[in-house]
Amino acid sequence: MRICVVGAGSIGGLMGAKLALAGEEVCLIARGAHLEAIRAKGIELTFKDGSVERASDIAATADMGECGPQDLVILAVKAHQIAPIVEPLRRLIGPETIVLTVQNGIPWWYFQRHGGALEGTVLSSLDPNGVISQAIPAENIVGCIAYPAAEITAPGCIRHIEGMRFPLGELDGSNSQRVQALSGALQKAGFKAPVLDNIRAEIWLKAWGNLPFNPISALTHATLVDICLCPPGRGLVTRIMSEAETVANKLGITLRVSIEKRIDGAERVGKHKTSMLQDVEAGKPLETAAIIGAFVELARLTDTPTPSIDTVYDLIRQLGSVIEQEGVRIRSEALNSA
Repeated sequence: MRICVVGAGSIGGLMGAKLALAGEEVCLIARGAHLEAIRAKGIELTFKDGSVERASDIAATADMGECGPQDLVILAVKAHQIAPIVEPLRRLIGPETIVLTVQNGIPWWYFQRHGGALEGTVLSSLDPNGVISQAIPAENIVGCIAYPAAEITAPGCIRHIEGMRFPLGELDGSNSQRVQALSGALQKAGFKAPVLDNIRAEIWLKAWGNLPFNPISALTHATLVDICLCPPGRGLVTRIMSEAETVANKLGITLRVSIEKRIDGAERVGKHKTSMLQDVEAGKPLETAAIIGAFVELARLTDTPTPSIDTVYDLIRQLGSVIEQEGVRIRSEALNSA
């Protein structure tokens, strides 16, 4: 397959490198020092057991126009980064191209090929003016959830922390030939890629956990275990998840894990900084819309009161505004014990 990975960060880079090592023709879209390192020596993957893999035979560019139509486009940029790149994205997508989306949170295509009362509804928090929906046909999309944890340790170098699971599914729930072939290609590359008949339910399960922990950690600089062991933090997480579960149920989604089990799972992860906290510390734009804003919009569509979610949403938008307008990064600093 001809594969273009748009966004060769930790997850996109991991997927692209493993697919290239499995014999696929891969081109990565990257920029800056990371791009130059990939061009010079490929991508180096380091795993928990100390083993190292290097994908040397892998193309990389900053210009999507150089790549042409693909068999598979892995869209691995953050949700708020999609709308600004829709025009060059169009050049990668032919009639038969699969667009695999691996963003955090609720995806812009949630109500496309949905079949429910809200079929075709555009989530303006994710897709302002419907520009993404117009550029990427719903028929080309396969949904996916990224469960692995990885990080870029240096330009061209990715450390895999845990997990290799990428569940995927057609938006209409069908068990198509193309989704089975895609699952097979991902499995050949070493990933676990089960095909699900309700991809939205799986998206909800992961997004449900991201919803409280990402903004609370960003606002308080607390790790997952810190939040879970602090009674006020745990209480706020519980209220947020309860409000979101009501929204999910109104949309026909049943969450298969209890709130307490989901929180206990986060606690077991330990001293982990969420992606939103990492962005705060790096002074990067926050994934506010996909991680929390979309839930606010879904709550309005279902006439569901969400006071805790609304308050945290207001606070995280304020924080994001400070970071972007002032051009600052915000980090916690240990006090000198002396």
